[in-house]
Amino acid sequence: MSELVSIITPTFNAEKYIRATLQSVLDQSYQNWEMILVDDGSTDETVKIIENFAEKDQRIKLFKLLKNSGNGFARNVALEKATGKYIAYLDADDLWFPMKLEKQIQFLKEKNLPFTFSFYDCIDEEGNNLNRRVEAPLILTYNQLFFCNYVGNLTAIYDTEYFGKIVIEATQKRQDWRLWLTILKQIKETKPVPEPLAFYRIRKDSISSSKFKLIKHNFGVYRDFHGYNFVSSVFLMIRFLFTQLVIKPRYIKN
Repeated sequence: MSELVSIITPTFNAEKYIRATLQSVLDQSYQNWEMILVDDGSTDETVKIIENFAEKDQRIKLFKLLKNSGNGFARNVALEKATGKYIAYLDADDLWFPMKLEKQIQFLKEKNLPFTFSFYDCIDEEGNNLNRRVEAPLILTYNQLFFCNYVGNLTAIYDTEYFGKIVIEATQKRQDWRLWLTILKQIKETKPVPEPLAFYRIRKDSISSSKFKLIKHNFGVYRDFHGYNFVSSVFLMIRFLFTQLVIKPRYIKN
């Protein structure tokens, strides 16, 4: 019997994308999953669309927050409801390839790993392929991750029997990077599935498209999460920016 995968998806005003995201999960060759969607007070048709899908497939489970509490909070509520051996993340505007879960779980077992991720391709807001592939080091160490988040949230999967459920405070930005750092601090290194298994949607209004916000939130990871003083955090940010501008582009392929 294949193990249950819990897919964590926070949603907020995602009516334009959520159908395709849900369909990409329904199209998985690996069938033993539950998709836990926590809606963060959407004011559009997001909830109605999810409810239509959930009526037809009971593996899709929707929980509604009464007020908008932020992506991190919604993600933690979903994690609390999860019952699977594996936790996988998928944002409400991203897409998985049909073999994503099957290939990753096979990879986890073959390599005897409790955590993995994969390469991914990029699409624009309308879903057009940007012919841009984001790869990662074939052996990712804690030290490499410390200076650059190589793990695409939409590709990550971890084993709760090994780590338990890992909760990162909802108030903290770059919640995903903090999560992978927590994991790699324990296991020292991991390997990605060396092929793309998902489509990451690049949106004009996303946090990752705002360079200033990104620098501020990344600085917070060194200052608040790791607990470095202000001066050390500035030096670490300089090293981070060097990695981001000089080393990470080597992993982006056309």
